[in-house]
Amino acid sequence: MHRRKFLGGMAGAGFAAVAAGGAALAYLTDAGQNRAGAASTTLTIPELLEGTTSDGTTTFTLEAKTGTSEVLSGVTSTTAGYNQSFLGPTMKWTSGDTVLLNITNSLDADTTVHFHGAHIPPKMDGGPQNAFAAGETWSPTFTVKDEAKTLWYHPHALGTTAEQVTRGLAGMIIVEDDSDASAALPSTYGTDDIPIILQCLAADSSGDVKYDLTGYLSGGLSYPLLCNGTNVDATTLAFTATKSRTRFRLLNASPSDIITVQRGDGGTLTQIATDQGYLTEAAEVESIRLVAGARAEFVMDLSDAVTLQAVVTTGWVRGGSGTYDFLTVTPDASDTPDALPSSLNTITRYDTTDFAARTITLGQSGASMLINGSAGTTMAAMAMISTTLDAEEIWTVTNSTQLEHSFHLHDVPFQLISINGEEPTGVDLGWFDTYEVVGGGTIKIAMQFTDFADDTYMYMLHCHLLQHEDEGMMASLMVTES
Repeated sequence: MHRRKFLGGMAGAGFAAVAAGGAALAYLTDAGQNRAGAASTTLTIPELLEGTTSDGTTTFTLEAKTGTSEVLSGVTSTTAGYNQSFLGPTMKWTSGDTVLLNITNSLDADTTVHFHGAHIPPKMDGGPQNAFAAGETWSPTFTVKDEAKTLWYHPHALGTTAEQVTRGLAGMIIVEDDSDASAALPSTYGTDDIPIILQCLAADSSGDVKYDLTGYLSGGLSYPLLCNGTNVDATTLAFTATKSRTRFRLLNASPSDIITVQRGDGGTLTQIATDQGYLTEAAEVESIRLVAGARAEFVMDLSDAVTLQAVVTTGWVRGGSGTYDFLTVTPDASDTPDALPSSLNTITRYDTTDFAARTITLGQSGASMLINGSAGTTMAAMAMISTTLDAEEIWTVTNSTQLEHSFHLHDVPFQLISINGEEPTGVDLGWFDTYEVVGGGTIKIAMQFTDFADDTYMYMLHCHLLQHEDEGMMASLMVTES
């Protein structure tokens, strides 16, 4: 099934929400051409970036650069990527290790690199304060405090996030740990541990990729869906599973659209993780709904081929819509996997009785998007949320617009306390850093600000619909000692 509707309706005065920051990868030939448009329908596995370890520190080298690739099949687009023409390689970090990243900016504009979902010092977080100019190299270093989970990396500079991410600057990060659950789950990258980076973009017939309101409202657009860098509008990719159990890591790297993943045969997926790590136990789900920027993990034990579908729903003024058969997984294995662990993680639910309460209001004024009444288009104009190290807080995040928003918090994970007045159940009892706030809706979230404080550098909170972020729906979060 490959069907697509082209939407021209507006969601409000030029906005709507759900967010992302691109990612999907494809290898380069020696001549530097992207293989995403090649005739083969085999799933492309993003390159695994090798680090070098010395004196207890693992160093990764990245270069943000421009190039060309095929976003629409058969049409050349101007794109960008890390170490290649379109998107970037996967990094593996190990919990407890020290990493150093040497990132060179070979673009013609300032950029940053944000490690989405990582619990790291604000000076290393890659927010707008960390912007560095063309020709410069930024070298953040930190100890990995995260447990096993799927993260990603992308730019986060003021006013240019949508353009840079949508052009292709993004990649996946896998954090590994020594937990019993990790030892029991598939973990061989590219064999039984598979990244799936889905990206719904907007492009005109010449291949020009759109990223702002003017672009999205222009005529003659199509909204290609990419899986790991390959257009799947009319192609179902193929993956041969050489192990009976395969783990899939999902990332919705779209700038605005919502993507729901399901089985074409109506069967269930065994979800094992949300944004911020393992669930308490594996959960059988009919589908996995991801707002832009969100991640999830699931496993499948297969005896027969299964086709995975992506259901795309527009989240902004215009965008993708339709159901796609994007990947057929065919088993070719003779092993018998052990039963999944009965327990994957221990998640102690917060008792929020004594938590400090705070209200975060997502709003709109004309062409500006607001948090607590301020349009964060400059550092000085942003609303500032101030808290202290080890503070425990419960936030009521209220959407005063009728648009969709994708709320993302830097620094620490949060638990959902309520969703539009209802208590969370099932996989919503896991840990998150990005979650949907529907038009007129409210979520309550709880968190504790651990480990890092700084009097100069701050974290961010924002809508991860990239256009909304650029239009001002971003505030600063300052965590100080006291």
